[in-house]
Formats: sequence, C-alpha cells, structure tokens
Amino acid sequence: QKSVGHGSVFCSESTYLLDNPDFWPVDCADYDMVHYGTLQSAETGEGYGDYLIVGISKHKGPPVFTQQERYKMVRAIKWVDELVEGAPYVTTLQTLDKYSCDFCVHGDDITLTVDGKDTYEDVKKTGRYRECNRTQGVSTTDLVGRMLLMTKAHHSNIASSDYQQHTDNFGKGPRGSSPWTGVSQFLQTSQKIIQFASGQEPQPGDTIIYVAGAFDLFHIGHVDFLEAVHKLSEKPYIIVGLHFDQEVNRYKGKNYPIMNIHERTLSVLACRHVSEVVIGAPYTITKDLLDHFKVDLVCHGKTEVFPDRGGYDPYAVPKKKGIFRTVDSGNSLTTDNIVQRIIKNRLLYEARNQKKEAKELAVIQAIKSREEEKAKERTQAVA
Repeated sequence: QKSVGHGSVFCSESTYLLDNPDFWPVDCADYDMVHYGTLQSAETGEGYGDYLIVGISKHKGPPVFTQQERYKMVRAIKWVDELVEGAPYVTTLQTLDKYSCDFCVHGDDITLTVDGKDTYEDVKKTGRYRECNRTQGVSTTDLVGRMLLMTKAHHSNIASSDYQQHTDNFGKGPRGSSPWTGVSQFLQTSQKIIQFASGQEPQPGDTIIYVAGAFDLFHIGHVDFLEAVHKLSEKPYIIVGLHFDQEVNRYKGKNYPIMNIHERTLSVLACRHVSEVVIGAPYTITKDLLDHFKVDLVCHGKTEVFPDRGGYDPYAVPKKKGIFRTVDSGNSLTTDNIVQRIIKNRLLYEARNQKKEAKELAVIQAIKSREEEKAKERTQAVA
C-alpha cells in the first residue's frame, strides 16, 4: 500500500469496450480503446488533485485488448501516477481509504450496478465524490460507426444516410437517444492542444528522435514502439510526425484513418514517451525537417514503408546521413487488426449498446417523474 499526499484522486471504472461500447464516464472511462475522450478524462482527473490513481476492473465481455495490454495502455498515459489492477467495479469508501485517496472523480453520466443502484452512492453521501462534464466530440459509438462505414469521407460525411444508419445502430435505442450514449462531432480547439502538450523544449544533452506515421486508433502496438524508441537514449526527446488524413488514406487505403488528424494529435500527445507532435508532417523526411528540429535519430518500426508520391523512399535522406534506425518493438499489432476484431463482433456490440441505452432512458424518465412530483408537492405546500 502506497501512502500519498493530500489531493490524491482515485478513478475506477469498467474497462471493457465491448460490454458497454459507449460507456462514457469522464474520469477514467473505457480503457479497452483509448482515445481523446478517455485521455482527457485522465487529464481532468489529475487536475483535481496531486496524485492520480486509476483503477482498472476486469472486463466482462470479448475485449479488444487483453487485461495486461489494457494495464500497459493506461500506464503509458502521462497523467497517471499509479494503477490498481483488478479494481472493483463499484468504488467504495474502503477502496478510497486503502489507497489513501481524498476523493474519486467521475463524469456526469449515469453508472448503475446490476440491481440499478448508483455505483457512487456511498462516496457521494460522504462528500468524497467529484463530478465533471462528459467529454464532448468523441465516442466509441462514432469510431465504431466509422470502421463499419468503410468509406474515405467519413470524417466530413457524418450527415450521410449510410453513416447515420451505423451510428443509429450503436447510439440510439428504439425509444430515442440517451444524452450519454450517442455520436457527437469532434471539435478541436487550441485550448485542448495546450492541455495535452508538455510545453517542454529540448534540453542540452537530449537526443532528439523523430518518428512519423498515422498512429491511428492509438493502441498498445504504438505504445510498445514508442517505449522501445524511448529506450534508445538516456535523455530522449521524441518528436512524432503525424501525417494528414489524405496522406494516410493514400498509403493505407480503405477507410483509413479512422480518427482524424486532430483526434490523433491529442491521442499521441497524451503518451508519456512523447515530447512533441508535428501536426500534418510531410510524408518524405527532408533535410529541412531534420535541420529545423535538430534531429539526431530517425526511427521506424517493422511495418511496411510505402513509397512517396514520386515512388521514392521517404526515409532516403536520414538513411544517407546515417541516422536512420529500424526499431523492433516485439509487437505486431496493427490498427487493421483492431478494426477486424470489432467488425467481427459488431452485432454483439450493437445489441449491448442498445440495451445499455434503454436502461439510461428508464433512469432519465424516473428522475424526471421524481422532479415533477417534488414540484407538485412544493406547489401544494404553498397553496
């Protein structure tokens, strides 16, 4: 047991995407698929105190990642100070006391136990609960809809009938749409980038390492690669060059990238191994780029390197300078593997998501009825 100072925060949440495919508590939500919403939840939770502890529950459905991969993903988030493996789904006062936490943080959506009880009822009664707004502009519902749509214009074509059909299946029940389960368009702002960026410049003695790619649906394969790159130097300063959406689609095809350049930027910035991100980096690594960032080393994984638009090797310049290195992370997982896993079980995800939303709508109606009764009682008391 580790003793922590004042202001420590405990975040515990279900960590399976597929059992609750659109479960969006804004503190430590859904660490089976980490994206901007879950990353901001960690950043928000860390902002409530001095020490952020994230509790990861065991999954109850067919997961995208294994339990150990899920743990490693969360540990790679730069705002997370400590991880509790196999944390209970319901955060109790005993759990907070065990890890010396002052309070827990959760989003403003509804979380219920199997018997319909508020999972945070006890900690709320004792004043050890903090709540923040649901992350807007991103959802697993939306991401899964993009995977199933299989078009090249899904980032800008959210009003199309095909896209709406998929998002309705994942984010709308037969009686309407829950405010906690649904699709919302991502809106990037400069403030969001500032929140995620480290703001640290390279220091004397740092080894400036440049890597480039799509880093789509930021996953454990990316984490393992960046961790391997990080180990190449005692004082690494890793710059990640992210290609624009059109460039990614040119060399990856199909409906890639699943996440747009803005979403991918925040996902990569949240990784503790990354120091800086170049938004819309050129596909071909030029002498000007290397000189501008004073790059000491350029790295690429074991994945295929596609030629540039002219048919040339995009890494020709760093190779000629003798600063190129191929890094084997030992992890062969790709974004395409993840997409195939999700598509394979799409009907199961749709059914579970609709069931969850039906519960939410029932709770909303119950809350509304109670409020109406209280208002009626107040009116009668005045009369």
